Amino acid sequence: ADTTLDHQFIHIDEAAAAQTPFGGTIAHGFLTLSLMTKLCSENGVYPEGIVMGVNYGLDKVRFLNPVRAGKRVRAQTEIMSVDRKDANRFLVKQAVTVEIEGEDTPAVYAEWLGMSIIG
Repeated sequence: ADTTLDHQFIHIDEAAAAQTPFGGTIAHGFLTLSLMTKLCSENGVYPEGIVMGVNYGLDKVRFLNPVRAGKRVRAQTEIMSVDRKDANRFLVKQAVTVEIEGEDTPAVYAEWLGMSIIG
């Protein structure tokens, strides 16, 4: 809650959150979204010779299922497109699904754009 400055009870009060449809405290959606950088770095595909990747934005984000406290997440990625912008830059669009361990419905679906710079 301190990281996102969102101290709504569903994130910090276990007793009150237990009375909601979530059944307990949940992680902030934007905290889950922020984990994509780390989660995707472990399974991404990058152009040969890349020296830097820059976040270019998101075309679509959907928060499909809350991440309950204590649950683990992982990301599945699929390259949607790679557009060469010039000799040293590629705009990579990937579909990212953040999955929750033991659950059928993912936490997040996003279409993420990154600029890969080669040297």
